[in-house]
Amino acid sequence: MRPDTKDWTWVLNARCPECDLEAATVAGVDVPDLLRGYAERWEDVLTRPDAAVRPGEDVWSPLEYACHVRDVCRVMQLRAELMLTEDSPTFPSWDQDATAVADRYGEQDPVDVTRELHQAAADAAAVFASVRDDQWQRAGLRSNGSAFTVETLAQYFVHDVVHHLHDVAG
Repeated sequence: MRPDTKDWTWVLNARCPECDLEAATVAGVDVPDLLRGYAERWEDVLTRPDAAVRPGEDVWSPLEYACHVRDVCRVMQLRAELMLTEDSPTFPSWDQDATAVADRYGEQDPVDVTRELHQAAADAAAVFASVRDDQWQRAGLRSNGSAFTVETLAQYFVHDVVHHLHDVAG
């Protein structure tokens, strides 16, 4: 597969034409419930008999997308925790494509991935649910210099989950 080299931070400023989410309209306080609800939809995707089948050579299978979303939940939870406990942290780099290969996303058990995705979404939801009103504007930087607040990180995160559900018709 070709690595995804797009800078998706543009979704914080415009409606995504593919999944139709306008991330900037998502309130940070709504993110915990949204994450839990989207995890339920991923469970439906992973029970499909063809969940591990790639629809094309350069397109991940629903299982691979679910593994990615599980790991996005973990990464965003850690980034939010950094932003809530440190002043203007720079997030460690994460190579999503290298992770997919190293962790053999396409060979994982859909039942295990369902359980892990639910747990990762619940853990991330708990962190975002703990954010106080005065913390939503705390800042952090991605290693490429993209600036986030806790709220824009939450919006960016929700877009990733929604977008990949769209990718797999979930």
